[in-house]
Amino acid sequence: MATATLGGGCFWCIEAAFKELDGVEAVTSGYAGGHTEEPTYKEVCAGTTGHAEVVQVVYDPDVVGYDELLEVFFTIHDPTQLNRQGPDVGTQYRSIILAHDDEQERTARAYIEALDEEYRNDVVTELEPLETFYEAEQYHQDYFEKNPSDAYCRMHAAPKVEKVREKFQSKLTEL
Repeated sequence: MATATLGGGCFWCIEAAFKELDGVEAVTSGYAGGHTEEPTYKEVCAGTTGHAEVVQVVYDPDVVGYDELLEVFFTIHDPTQLNRQGPDVGTQYRSIILAHDDEQERTARAYIEALDEEYRNDVVTELEPLETFYEAEQYHQDYFEKNPSDAYCRMHAAPKVEKVREKFQSKLTEL
């Protein structure tokens, strides 16, 4: 198994989308990229911790590759929006890739450079090594799955899940 750590807006949306992929064994919402130890959701939302809302994706690289995870990641969020995604505004919602090793960093850097040519605006996705991942509070885990009728989920997470289902149908897990 391998692990990827990615942030692109609200972790509820990102988590739900990655759970659709075959080869993804687990997705955990959390915080990373900041300076505060053991941050809480309230602290992260206040914007004082430096952390972003992220997900850790545990995956089988024999089934789904890191480059394929990046393709999904860049499909489900806008990497040209600085410190926001849709209605969510603040540094905690920034686009960020936290590399676990040199190979992930090289792959992500090449992917970002290639994407930069596709967008009119600059890709602002941050790329840095993962230092520490802090798991979010339990009520954030599997949020979309547990709250499919929630207005936020219907308006923001559900379209991302549907986009993954449509574009990556051959890599979907059996539902």
